[in-house]
Amino acid sequence: MSHIVFDIETLGAPLESFDETSQHYLTKFADTEEKIEEVRRNLNLHALTAQVIAISLLNPDSSMGKVLFQSDKKEEFMSEDGLVQFKSGSEQDILEEFWKLITSYNQFITFNGRAFDCPFLMIRSALIGIRPTRNLMPYRYDAQIHCDLLEQLTFYNTTRKFNLDFFCKSFGIESPKNGGITGLDMRELFEAKRFHDIAEYCLGDTKATAELYRRWNNFLNFSEK
Repeated sequence: MSHIVFDIETLGAPLESFDETSQHYLTKFADTEEKIEEVRRNLNLHALTAQVIAISLLNPDSSMGKVLFQSDKKEEFMSEDGLVQFKSGSEQDILEEFWKLITSYNQFITFNGRAFDCPFLMIRSALIGIRPTRNLMPYRYDAQIHCDLLEQLTFYNTTRKFNLDFFCKSFGIESPKNGGITGLDMRELFEAKRFHDIAEYCLGDTKATAELYRRWNNFLNFSEK
């Protein structure tokens, strides 16, 4: 079975970019400055209020992959180890290439992808006029198509959820958060035109997810091979 790990990074639109009615809708329960700031941060989480700024894909068997990222210029280069290709483009370019690549694999692997990455990619693509090439939201309880590690490691939300950083540290995997960057830093990085840092951070999440998948597959995967 061929499989691929993927992860995305997103960037919410400024709250002020929405019309008055939409701003009121988004902030109707935010009655303090702190709550309004929380609304601003949470705009990153929804396809209707954010854009995709990076997608990383990695083969967990070969460690070869590709990172698609937004930049202010067209560029293409390889990682130092020669295993990962980096390619910049517009959001439309990124999404169109992702949908071409994802069709080559029987199984795709994510961390919390069912609740975030997968619906975000599908809805966001539709919003900008791109038809997804496959359904990223298949039958939930078949990990042979979509292996969402957060669901597998919590036995479909039976146990407490922990974030990727916590799972990595618990399994002795290098956490992608050790570099000091988190998803909350995307706006600052994007506005500072630190596009390579965003791409590398996205790749780091994918590498960690790939290693976590290997642990799950070796010790906790009881599905028929």
